[in-house]
Amino acid sequence: MSFTYVIVDDSKEGALQTKGIADEFPELVFLGMANTHVNGIDLVLEKKPQLVFLEIDPTEKKSLLSLGFISELHRFLSILPDIIITTNKKDWALDAINYGVFDYYTKPVQPQQMIKSIHKLSKKAALVLPNELSPSDGLTEKMTIQATVASKPLIICIKSYGDYRYINADDICFFQADNNSTDIHLNSGEMITAFKTLKHFESILDFPFIRIHNSYIVNRNYISRIQAGNSLCFIRNSLKKIPFSRSYKSNIDLIISEFSKGNYLEI
Repeated sequence: MSFTYVIVDDSKEGALQTKGIADEFPELVFLGMANTHVNGIDLVLEKKPQLVFLEIDPTEKKSLLSLGFISELHRFLSILPDIIITTNKKDWALDAINYGVFDYYTKPVQPQQMIKSIHKLSKKAALVLPNELSPSDGLTEKMTIQATVASKPLIICIKSYGDYRYINADDICFFQADNNSTDIHLNSGEMITAFKTLKHFESILDFPFIRIHNSYIVNRNYISRIQAGNSLCFIRNSLKKIPFSRSYKSNIDLIISEFSKGNYLEI
C-alpha cells in the first residue's frame, strides 16, 4: 500500500531532509513541496495528497506557515489529508493535537518516526476499506446520496421562536458581527439577523466564505475590487466597502490568488 505526500516547509534544508528520509520508504510517493502558506494550499488542492508534512514554526515569518494552515484547508476540503507536523518546537504538540494532526515530529526527522507513521497509516486504511464492494451492502447507494447532496446549493435556515427563514448561501454577500448576533447581508440588499456569533459561521462555512476581519466574513464571489492601500474590499453591485485587517492578510492573498486561476486576464 502506498501513500502520496507533499512537504510544506519554508526551510529548503529542512524540506530536503524530510524528503531524504521519506525516499527510504517505497510506500511514500512524493508529489511536490512548497515554502509558503499560499503556495502550500495551492499544492494540496492541486495534487490532492494523502499526507502533508507541515512546518508550523517557520524561519521566514513572511511564509505565514502555522497551524492556521490546517484551518485554511477546512475551507476547501470536506476530508483533509493526514497532517504530520515537522518542527523544532516541542511545546506545540498539544495545540497540534487540538487541530487533529496525524503525527508530530521534532526535527531532524528520524526514520523510526516515519516507520511508526506508515504503520498507523496502513492500519487506518485497512479499517476504512470495505472487504468487498457490492450494491447489496448499501455502500453504492450511500455514495450516490452523498454526491447528490453535495451537488445541491447550500440552504441556510435561520430559526427564531418558531420562525424558519431559508436562505440560499449563494445569495449571501457577507456576514457582519453585531455583539453576540450576526447580520447576514444578501445580494438583494436585504439584511437578516441570526442569533449566532460570527465565529460560529466561520466554523461551519467553507470557501467561498472567507473571514477577512474580526467583524466580517465575505463571500469571495461578490468581491469586485480589493484596495490594498486602504485595506478595503468592495462588494459587487453595491456601494458597500468592507475593511480587512492585517491579521487576515493571508486570506486576502488567498482571494487574490483564487481570482488569478481559470479564465483570467490582468492588464
